[in-house]
Amino acid sequence: MGVYNGGLTREQFLFFETRTTAKLMVEGLDDSEIINRIFEDNLFQFPTERMVKNLAGVCLKRLHALDDMNLVNQVAHGPSEDAKQICLYAMMKYNRLVWDFMITVIGEKYRQQDLHFSKSDINVFFMRLQEQDDGVAAWSEATINKIRQVLTRVLIENGYLGSTKADKLNPVLICSTLENAIRNEGNDIALQAFNCFI
Repeated sequence: MGVYNGGLTREQFLFFETRTTAKLMVEGLDDSEIINRIFEDNLFQFPTERMVKNLAGVCLKRLHALDDMNLVNQVAHGPSEDAKQICLYAMMKYNRLVWDFMITVIGEKYRQQDLHFSKSDINVFFMRLQEQDDGVAAWSEATINKIRQVLTRVLIENGYLGSTKADKLNPVLICSTLENAIRNEGNDIALQAFNCFI
């Protein structure tokens, strides 16, 4: 799964951008053509070229991490709730920190049917990571704060939390396309991040 990386401070959830990128992938363009098209047509509507190319690259890496064109097609053209869920899974597969957070914190809460959620859950997660990983231990408080905000926003965008003030997780329902894909690749542990335990 690779090392923990603090890139989340810049990367965010990027649903609109990932969906835009997926549409071009489904059209059959290769990665460099996709990045050029996004840049030339200003599809992300970002101010700087560097930022556009950087984030287009991130979207591509997440979509490639899915390793499943059927899922990419759902991101491009499926209902937005389903597409968001698949984007979250792509983010998990691409970023070890998101993977661990969604499975060991969120999935564990659903497994224990303990839907209470607060900042301290995220804080404990980071404290554990810092104890286990020297790279994470070296991150500044500002980096951890920023990642904490990104993780919270990801939960809100995917319906897990109602707002930044929410203190309870909502029960989420996994979309069948994603559930089947996860089972087919033998990655069943990921299902608990989507409140799926059958």
